[in-house]
Amino acid sequence: MVKIERGMLAKSLSGHDRNRLYIIIRAEEEYVWLVDGSLRTLDKPKKKNIRHIQVIHRIPEVIKQALESKKPLQNEHIKQIIQSESRNRQEDKHV
Repeated sequence: MVKIERGMLAKSLSGHDRNRLYIIIRAEEEYVWLVDGSLRTLDKPKKKNIRHIQVIHRIPEVIKQALESKKPLQNEHIKQIIQSESRNRQEDKHV
């Protein structure tokens, strides 16, 4: 079993949110709670079965720093990270 950590990126593989990027804010054995800063905010995370996501085993630097310094995550930061990661992934596809 792959270790899933708080702060990691995840891509939805099924459902109406398919191919959407999220940040994992909580993980249990079968489920993760995902946020994107806009539709799914920190106070309304999406609960999703682990089998329905692709975990991207990388924690964005801004999230890593916030978690290490015990600062609360903010929806605005999460939204910016998701947008930046989405752009980077689009650029990678066009190479």
